[in-house]
Amino acid sequence: MRLSRYEQETIIGYNQAEQTASVYTHDPKLLKKLARLKEKYPEQVRQERENTYTVPKACVLIREPYSEQRRAAARERAKTAGIRPPDRGASSKK
Repeated sequence: MRLSRYEQETIIGYNQAEQTASVYTHDPKLLKKLARLKEKYPEQVRQERENTYTVPKACVLIREPYSEQRRAAARERAKTAGIRPPDRGASSKK
């Protein structure tokens, strides 16, 4: 059964006593990323159930949004360095 984009939720839970966080998701991109991390760091990233992974709490990051000024500066640095954005497929433009 295919879930709508609205139903592809992600729930991240952790507590102060443990050094790991639980990530439950139906987001296909995040599932692929978690699977890659599990392959690369099997001792730190574990798959508990079909859509649930345990990761170090350090992987959970909440940061300040980029300001337009910071975005413009990063864009100029990338242009100067000749870095191009990734090619986006038609399926990612939904």
